[in-house]
Amino acid sequence: MTKMTGAAALLIAASLVPTLAVAQEPTQAAEAAFRDAVAEYKIPGLVVGITHHGQHSFYATGLASRHEGRAATPDTLFELGSISKIFNVTLAALAEERGKLSLDAPVATHLPQLDKTPAGALTLMDLATHHTGGMPLQVPDQAGDTSGVVRWLAGWAPSQPGARSYSNISIGLLGHITARAFEMPYAQAAQNVLFPAMGLTDTWIDVPAQRMPDYAWGYDRKTDAAIRVNPGVLDDESYGVKSSARDMLKLLDLELGHGGSPELRAAIARTQMGQGQTAFFTQAMIWEAYPWPVDVETMVAGNGTDFIMSPQPMQTVVPQAPQGVILNKTGSTGGFGGYVAIVPGEDLGIIVLANRSYPNEARVRATHQLIRALLAE
Repeated sequence: MTKMTGAAALLIAASLVPTLAVAQEPTQAAEAAFRDAVAEYKIPGLVVGITHHGQHSFYATGLASRHEGRAATPDTLFELGSISKIFNVTLAALAEERGKLSLDAPVATHLPQLDKTPAGALTLMDLATHHTGGMPLQVPDQAGDTSGVVRWLAGWAPSQPGARSYSNISIGLLGHITARAFEMPYAQAAQNVLFPAMGLTDTWIDVPAQRMPDYAWGYDRKTDAAIRVNPGVLDDESYGVKSSARDMLKLLDLELGHGGSPELRAAIARTQMGQGQTAFFTQAMIWEAYPWPVDVETMVAGNGTDFIMSPQPMQTVVPQAPQGVILNKTGSTGGFGGYVAIVPGEDLGIIVLANRSYPNEARVRATHQLIRALLAE
């Protein structure tokens, strides 16, 4: 009988122990998760920011500006697109905390021109949760300014009452009303009231001259031309914020319950409360909440083009704080594509910023893969 050596015995014993999943190092996990998307969609520059139990990590690849040869970094400014809407609803909730408005009040309370109209009967919470019954995605061409939007709304009627309709008009109107409550333009209210309250020092609607050297160029996915967002009606309120991955992790820490004044924490908690149930997720104030863990196909469907472009059934629910969920939001402009997700139960948040508007599906799949790797699930 052959005598077994101690080393061999240890190897055999180890082979009998089930292999345990080990969480990956954040930067390596991010590179692995986004490698294919960067290559397939020829993304010029991409930065991923991760906050986990308050610890920040970054993965950056590629260029913020091709013609300048400028690298993308955690301090590069990217256009957030519709991720900007998170700031809009937080400002509205902060205004409510300060007694300047009620999110349960009808729109006509603030815009008497819309009294006795379907738009005027919507509540501010309806605007914050896309609960408008068919309001279009984009501001109509004939509305040349905010007053024109209000005049257009006076003759508007919902095509599918009760439905969820993703709309820059509704969220833009909420921002307009909130800014009036603060008695200043929306950009000023965001820049001088909200961002300082959040401790954000590199988040902008109008990028100042001293930060322009770090403002990335976006690249059109069809022509590959270098572009930045064009001015538009209600643009500041709907898709106008620019920020860095480093500053956005400060936002995600707040969203995860770290820091902030009592009134800011209350406002943020208000924005995360579920208000309506769709086929795939619970709609909060802009945030979309899925049960966690969740199958990635469910998140892909919930972030799909159909859910953006077409009215969807939504049932009102008793407002409730998120428990056992992942909250997410996509955002795009002509040259930029972003994605943000938080898993409060894991104290985990991820921001993904790129200077190419690539498909939401790719953003969701890569981020879902990253989260699973970080949590070793």
